[in-house]
Amino acid sequence: MVPGTPTVPHELRFDAGRICLDLLATAHPHERLGSVEVLRAWIVGSGLVPRGTRLDHADARWAAQFRELRAVVVPLVDAQLGGRPAHEPALARLNLLALPSPPAPHAERAADGSLVRALDGRPECAALVGAVARDAVELLTDPAALAALRRCAGDNCPLVYVDTSRGRRRRWCSSEVCGNRERVARHRRRAALARA
Repeated sequence: MVPGTPTVPHELRFDAGRICLDLLATAHPHERLGSVEVLRAWIVGSGLVPRGTRLDHADARWAAQFRELRAVVVPLVDAQLGGRPAHEPALARLNLLALPSPPAPHAERAADGSLVRALDGRPECAALVGAVARDAVELLTDPAALAALRRCAGDNCPLVYVDTSRGRRRRWCSSEVCGNRERVARHRRRAALARA
C-alpha cells in the first residue's frame, strides 16, 4: 500500500506520519471503526501487527476501545495545536491506556527463506491500544515532532499530520485528497472570473 492512498473498500489512510494521528483520521469524514472487519484492516494497515497476523478474536469491544483512545487523543492534540495546556483527565486516561505492552516482535524465516516479522504471542486489544497510546505519548512529549504538527489547510478538514516535507511546506493532510480539492476549487474560481 502506498502511504496516503485510501484503500478500498474502507478508505483507510496512513499518511499522517504517526500511528496515533492515523487513528484520528478514522473519524473523518465519517466513522470508519464501526465494524470489526474495518478495525482489523486498520490494525494491519497501520503496521501494529505483521501482515497475515490472525485477528479472529477481535470483536466489537475492540472497536469501542480504539474509538475511546481516539476520543482521548483528540483534545490533547487540539490543545497542543492551540497552545493550551493538556486536558488533564484526557492525559491521565492516555497514560493508563499506554501501560499494556504489545507482544514482542521477532524475526522468523518465511517459506522463501527471507526473514519476516512475527509476534511472540497473540495480540490482545489492550496491548494494541497501548502501542497506539504510547505513540501518542511519544508525539506529545517530543518537541521536534510537536513543532512539525500541522492541521490540514483543506476546507472543513480536521485532520492533523506531522509535516516532514522539505522546508516544512506541506499544507494538506493529503495532496491527493484535500490538495486536489483545493486545486480544483482554485481552477473553478479562475474559470468563473475569466467568464465574467
